Amino acid sequence: MSAEARGWTIRRWLTLLAVTEAVLLLAALAGGGMAMNNLTDARNRLLDVIGAQRLAAIQLSTALLNQETGVRGYQLGRQPDFLTPYTDGVRSQADAVTQLRRLGATPGTQIGDDLDRVQRAASTWQATIAPTITPAAPPVTPAQADRSRTQFDAVRGALDAQAAHLATLRNEGRADLDSAASFLTAMLIAVAVLVVLLFVVLFLGLRRVITRPILRLADEVRHVADQDVHRPVNGNGPREIAQLGADVEAMRQRILDEVAELERAHAMLDRRTRELERSNADLEQFAYVASHDLQEPLRKVASFCQLLQKRYQGLLDERGEQYIEYAVDGAKRMQVLINDLLAFSRVGRKPGEHVVVEAGRLVDDAVANLEVALSLSAGKVEHGELPEVRVEPALMTAVFQNLIGNALKFKGETPPEVRVSADRDGEDWVFSVSDNGIGIDGEYAERVFALFQRLHTRSAYPGTGIGLALCRRIVEYHGGRIWLDTEADDTTFRFTIPVAGDEGDA
Repeated sequence: MSAEARGWTIRRWLTLLAVTEAVLLLAALAGGGMAMNNLTDARNRLLDVIGAQRLAAIQLSTALLNQETGVRGYQLGRQPDFLTPYTDGVRSQADAVTQLRRLGATPGTQIGDDLDRVQRAASTWQATIAPTITPAAPPVTPAQADRSRTQFDAVRGALDAQAAHLATLRNEGRADLDSAASFLTAMLIAVAVLVVLLFVVLFLGLRRVITRPILRLADEVRHVADQDVHRPVNGNGPREIAQLGADVEAMRQRILDEVAELERAHAMLDRRTRELERSNADLEQFAYVASHDLQEPLRKVASFCQLLQKRYQGLLDERGEQYIEYAVDGAKRMQVLINDLLAFSRVGRKPGEHVVVEAGRLVDDAVANLEVALSLSAGKVEHGELPEVRVEPALMTAVFQNLIGNALKFKGETPPEVRVSADRDGEDWVFSVSDNGIGIDGEYAERVFALFQRLHTRSAYPGTGIGLALCRRIVEYHGGRIWLDTEADDTTFRFTIPVAGDEGDA
């Protein structure tokens, strides 16, 4: 294949093959159509013309023979009924002549001349016997009978000549039909051979022009994918395949560049992972220091401040006692804050075992932990049948304890009533904790979950502002989400927990 041919597009190659095949097929179809037309003409001429002419000639011969039979019977018997074959024969003769004229037996043709001779001979015979078949005619003399027989023999001769010529035409029509059939058979064989040849040419052409270049390109791509990614990909053949090879080569280069970039990113990620691990270790060390080393001085400060408060109570003025009280309260709040921060930072750091447990039992544990606050607020907590969930029991108990504890803390004028329920939503359980407390404005629906965020002063409601942030972290650690339902009538917090994997359709 030349360089110029390799530069052709697939469309150009397919157009060339299609035009070539179309021309050859049209030629074959034209030859087949011509052969079919010849066969149809020969068949129609044999059946519709020659066959019909022979039938009309036979009808004419039969009519004349019937006339001769009727005349002879009448001449012998002199009965009027004996002339019926003669009169019927005359009518049939007229019909047969009309049919032959319509089928082409015109003057100047072989069949027309034969018909003219038959009519002349018949007219001569009919003119001779006409006087002998009248009612008043005398008996036929032997001379008249011989003359009539001789004239009718002339009619038979003309009929035989006509039949012979029609037989010749029939044989010629059969020969033409056989020839047309043979020509059609030859054309069908030629068309079949041509179709096979065109299929072979199309197959070989497509294989050489399209299939082989594609297979070569596929082999190169497979070699690059399986063995050597650094091996260049070169496409050849039609323009589209060459362009495809160039695109694959460009993609290979881009992949190499991206792999190099990924390797650099992976190295950087490894370095940052090591740094993060070191930072986590430092953070754990800080948590240890905060839980032990920092709390010990705070306990000492609180203890000595309390000792000062007891020993010098009544000796200091009101302001001095107030200062000591501030110091004691600050030390205690610092201890609580450190403990809450430690609890917040430990969520998910050292994951415990996730077990399937009844959520109702977790709510009961949380209520038991809040027994003092529940008794002081004269509140009550209700829950119906709650599903089983796969969680860390201690962490999920802390979620219920924080939400119920907030409901008891931020109560209204009436004793607090807390309701815990759960509904199935697809692959999640949606838990709801509702209360009849003072409520939360919708504009603070997201702010309440932020760390150290408070909506009230410490003098009005105690706390560190970490509880709801801790709840969000625990719920998200378990694959769910938590939010404040601003459309509910009561203060309602909702959170989701995935359905336990071995729970089935609850």
